[in-house]
Amino acid sequence: MTETQTASVAISETISEAIAGELHSGGHRLLARVYYADTDFSGVVYHGRYLEFFERGRTDFLRLKGVHHTELAAGSLGEELVWVVRRMEIDFKSPAKIDDLLVIETKVADVSGARIYMKQEITCEGRLLCAAMVEAVMITKQGKPRRFPAEWREAFLASQ
Repeated sequence: MTETQTASVAISETISEAIAGELHSGGHRLLARVYYADTDFSGVVYHGRYLEFFERGRTDFLRLKGVHHTELAAGSLGEELVWVVRRMEIDFKSPAKIDDLLVIETKVADVSGARIYMKQEITCEGRLLCAAMVEAVMITKQGKPRRFPAEWREAFLASQ
């Protein structure tokens, strides 16, 4: 690899880590800006977009814990695996608007077998906009649940 290619890889990895948010003692925090495309005709964030913000928070939490969707789908644990949301309970509290800076918090509430329960909140300037409780499951491509590796369980629970 040339010096330029090596530098390019290092920059890509640094940027990837920077945009993935941060782990903290209580879980994970990700920042997101509200763009025009996130809003509906009334000028507030469309309700379906909150699910996308929550998904980004969960995905980056997992990424920073060393769990990568693409590696799982490629069979890194011996078979092709994917994450699915089994259940989600959402409470909409207050609307976000264009240009708002959102804070997406993700915390592990519990882990059991092949399931992880995550509590998520989206806030803006300390104001709670939306809260969710999510049950996610790791399954095979055929739809059968698979238990998490022991080291994942420990890493997830360390975030509580």
